[in-house]
Amino acid sequence: MGTKTQFEDDEPIAFFKTVTKSESAPVLDSTQKVVLNRKGNILYNSGDIEGARRIFLTTGYSDGLTRIGDYYKSQGKEMDALRMYWIAPDRTKANAIIMRLSAVVQNLIHDEENKNE
Repeated sequence: MGTKTQFEDDEPIAFFKTVTKSESAPVLDSTQKVVLNRKGNILYNSGDIEGARRIFLTTGYSDGLTRIGDYYKSQGKEMDALRMYWIAPDRTKANAIIMRLSAVVQNLIHDEENKNE
């Protein structure tokens, strides 16, 4: 079975959810961000990773998002880690995951080509 035939009936896979800033998104001043980031750090340190993630996404706290990405990576959730690194933006860590995923895809393509020879 060729790669095209194998996947042509499958639904597209959404790896990333596209998020745009809307007018209803909260506008936070620097004082509010500091208070929320402290709360996010407390949640993170107490083990409430998802609570911290929500706060860091709201405030755009890149260091916090990177730490959430590190946590996800340590749990074997590389796609979730990649999402956090990309939003942070921590391109060095994101690119490392992208390179590994690219290698996997290249190997799959190579294996498929060798099967069809």
